[in-house]
Amino acid sequence: METFDWAFEAYRDGAAFTAFDIETTGLEPKQDRIVELGAVKFDRRGPICRYSALINPGAPMPEAAGRVNGITDEMLAGQPFLEAVFPDFLRLVNGTVIIAHNAPFDTGFVNESLRRFYGAGQKQDAGAAQGSLLPGMDDGAAEPVWAPPFPALPNRIADTLVLARRLFPQRNGHKLQELAAALNLDVKNAHRAEDDARICMEIFVRMVELVKSSAGVI
Repeated sequence: METFDWAFEAYRDGAAFTAFDIETTGLEPKQDRIVELGAVKFDRRGPICRYSALINPGAPMPEAAGRVNGITDEMLAGQPFLEAVFPDFLRLVNGTVIIAHNAPFDTGFVNESLRRFYGAGQKQDAGAAQGSLLPGMDDGAAEPVWAPPFPALPNRIADTLVLARRLFPQRNGHKLQELAAALNLDVKNAHRAEDDARICMEIFVRMVELVKSSAGVI
């Protein structure tokens, strides 16, 4: 099991991080779709910026998924499709370390979307071919964030679920909301992407502090 000590060191050295979370229509990246993206970009000084977008999946919201995240068809009606908002998210995470809770789930959906939109064999419009779809972070940049095809996020990724199991082995549960309660973090809107991303960030920062101080476990 990876310890992610490199992530702790990167944080202490001042690297930029992006904690992100998604809400979806189901559990299978190849058939289900992202309906919400939330992210918080931060470094050791604190949050830098936040990102949140509801996304029209192009199909009705399944009842089971809606019961978990509280997202309804009415909330998604008129929202942009993922391909319209994806470039903003990719610009946000560009050059940062990604943090997610149960990262294979979230990054699995993102990587499947990358494959679907920009992967080998996918039609690219003229603007995308010239790099205007995914411009760099600097104003006037001509190069795309990553040149197509984009098989997967190129970022280094740390999983707070794996870290929690390592640092708090005596706990029976390591779900995001359980850890938030144990660490006395203020949950404002559970199972919504932006607030879950914020909680993920705060859990990671608390883990850094615990490792640095050897303060024990919860």
